[in-house]
Amino acid sequence: MLKIYNTLTRSKQEFVPLTQGKVNMYVCGMTVYDYCHLGHARVMVVFDVVRRWLRVSKYDVTYVRNITDIDDKIIKRAQENNEPMAALTERFITAMDEDAAALGIEKPDHEPRATQYVQGMLDMIEVLRQKGLAYQASDGDVNYAVRKFDGYGKLSGKSLDDLRAGERVQVDMAKDDPLDFVLWKRAKEGEPSWDSPWGKGRPGWHIECSAMSSALLGKHFDIHGGGQDLQFPHHENEIAQSEGAHQCTFVNTWMHNGFVRVDNEKMSKSLGNFFTVREILAKYDAEVVRFFIIRAQYRSPLNYSDHHLDDARQGLTRLYTALKDFDVAAGAIDWSNAHAAKFRAAINDDFNTPEAVAVLFELVNEINKLKSIDTARLLKSLAGVLGLLQRDASAFLQAGTPSVDGMVLEQIEAQIAARAAAKKAKNYAEADNIRKALAEAGIVLEDSAQGTIWRRS
Repeated sequence: MLKIYNTLTRSKQEFVPLTQGKVNMYVCGMTVYDYCHLGHARVMVVFDVVRRWLRVSKYDVTYVRNITDIDDKIIKRAQENNEPMAALTERFITAMDEDAAALGIEKPDHEPRATQYVQGMLDMIEVLRQKGLAYQASDGDVNYAVRKFDGYGKLSGKSLDDLRAGERVQVDMAKDDPLDFVLWKRAKEGEPSWDSPWGKGRPGWHIECSAMSSALLGKHFDIHGGGQDLQFPHHENEIAQSEGAHQCTFVNTWMHNGFVRVDNEKMSKSLGNFFTVREILAKYDAEVVRFFIIRAQYRSPLNYSDHHLDDARQGLTRLYTALKDFDVAAGAIDWSNAHAAKFRAAINDDFNTPEAVAVLFELVNEINKLKSIDTARLLKSLAGVLGLLQRDASAFLQAGTPSVDGMVLEQIEAQIAARAAAKKAKNYAEADNIRKALAEAGIVLEDSAQGTIWRRS
């Protein structure tokens, strides 16, 4: 059985969906005012793997990942660019889709945009107001009354007294309590706004996910995911809003992936160690980046460095090299096979992808010893569960080949042909010189009965 670490209970639990054979999952997506960074990539890859495994496990999965297209940062960036907000968000949504596609991430079943669900947010805010959990402050904002919701703090483990003394709380004289958070922001001049019973304004950040998840998945659903940075206050506030409005459990299982670090420091723009997906893909093959993310267990920190990406590239090269002599396609998996059973046990143990990847390397060792086409097919099939090894091996092994003195594909092939001619003429010294020159350019030659092939070193 699948077991998942539930942030809410702080324990690993057997996963039992609300409806047999069906899973509803919501993941907090991107605020689209800039290009996706590595932290966004990790969220997308992690929950892409979760969804793939749930489907392999015969669940009918409905996966929702939202898009925040109205936010203080979006408004500020649009004003700085002297650009319509809709044009800005559309541009970065397109960029996000391109980055996700490059990383092999399948589209969610639903990608709701916050601006499409404002009425649902207004309806939920009114329910909260009627229940005494929301109020309009003197500055025109509508706030959530945190102390009136008994369960506040259960996800983050924070007490109200700890929060009151914490640095996160900013003094706002208009609020009844400094802990209260905004549901509806009064309109400011020059900002986009919507009509509401409390005057023109726009939604707060937290209310959008409560409204969109309930509209698409219902008041109570199976899995809610996102980055660890969202556990508090965003997800804590979602629970308060949703359970306060609907008077029932909001989510059964909460999943949070770990932070991304860069050379063992937290990634941030202020530290100058901030990398967009596009910057990384300019240096590394997209599948290498996906493999790098998957090699780490999703709850652990992910430490980015060129060294770790280079290591991931070498590992993925080894996997593809094992497949280069086989013309196989992914197929149905015999889960009674010892390797397949070990792989399944790893993923069922809270998506332990490092252990699952170790099984792939065990299969490589077996392929190298036995040259078994059935083992090669199993390798390709199990890797496919993780969204890996689905390209032709030669296409990967020859992709992004380093060049020396402007060497291009045609020149590489010409050198291989020249080497073959030298060997035929028994000029072995010249043949060795050609091999060495190509090796210095990062190109490895491999001879077989079918001829010579090349790959990146």
